Amino acid sequence: MNTEGHHYRRDVSGFGVVTVRPVRPDEDVDLLHDWVTQDRARFWGMREASRERVHEIYTYLDSLATHHAYLVHRDGVPAALAQTYQPEADPVGECYDVRPGDIGLHLLIGPPAAVERGFTGALFGAILDFVLADPGRLRVVMEPDARNDRAVNRFLRAGFRLGPLIDLPEKRARLLFLDRPATTG
Repeated sequence: MNTEGHHYRRDVSGFGVVTVRPVRPDEDVDLLHDWVTQDRARFWGMREASRERVHEIYTYLDSLATHHAYLVHRDGVPAALAQTYQPEADPVGECYDVRPGDIGLHLLIGPPAAVERGFTGALFGAILDFVLADPGRLRVVMEPDARNDRAVNRFLRAGFRLGPLIDLPEKRARLLFLDRPATTG
């Protein structure tokens, strides 16, 4: 069971209250299964997963000290799934020179209730603030599917810089890096 049980809460001006809490596989499985099996989540790699398989995966993640899954809410409504991991304990860590303070991040934005300009940017900013709330985290590493231009462009707009293409067991990915800002607000 994750001992990293803290909640994170941030009031984002003009956007709403963003909260982050650990995934609870027993409670959250229906929502997670619904999200990861949609066509819009095809790059997540779980489109064909059964409800039982999704539960199994998130129960396993919950047992690890190196990987954590979080449900992100905006004003109490589930908005995204974020997963952090220590790159040295993940296949991605074999594909680049891992530095102390690196933290890996996977992000799946949930299906929108309505199209809202700036939604993803505001939500992603709050998630990055959550990830970098730990002062030991010096650089965020992301590795979206190399074919996922929308994600790559979103991360570049958020200040990430392009890294190399890498081959992971499940995909060809594009590494992206974001160094901790010199001053945090």
